[in-house]
Amino acid sequence: MTAKICVGQFAGSHGVRGLVKLRSFTAEPADVMAYGPLTDEAGARRFTVTLQGMVKDNFLAKVDGVTSREQAQALAGVRLYVDRAALPETEDGDEFYHADLIGLRAELADGTLYGTVKAVYDFGAGDMLEIRIASGALEMLPFSKACVPVVDVRAGRVVVDLPAVIEAREGSGDGTEEGEGDSGEEGP
Repeated sequence: MTAKICVGQFAGSHGVRGLVKLRSFTAEPADVMAYGPLTDEAGARRFTVTLQGMVKDNFLAKVDGVTSREQAQALAGVRLYVDRAALPETEDGDEFYHADLIGLRAELADGTLYGTVKAVYDFGAGDMLEIRIASGALEMLPFSKACVPVVDVRAGRVVVDLPAVIEAREGSGDGTEEGEGDSGEEGP
């Protein structure tokens, strides 16, 4: 399966003749269509798009086959993807695409396996890494220099420095959070 990168999203309709609002996620917003055919996440639908202008922070776009407001509105929320191979290679080792992190080995500073990067999210307060740890559980870590001091895509790894709250939870060994379990009272 070819890796896909999300480069934009349809954000709703504009007017009555089928124009759509298109939000670009590329470094140069007008390049949203420069990397080849745009598809939905599954690759089932392919979109031929022509930029028509701007409205606020979105492009106005004509999508082939979309001629009515209702058809344009039906596309609202559809994320647009291109094949990872269509994107230019990064210029140095400190640059990478978020999609390149998926599947990397997450190691502790001493080289022991902590888990595998499952996803990268941005909930608005900064990027987060979702890591599947050895037990199968999922752990969320801030994607910051403090928590992820090393990203080495070529070597297939990231180094994680666990926040104290995670270290304390993992070090408890009994699976209970502090304050759970023993209330200090004896039963009847």
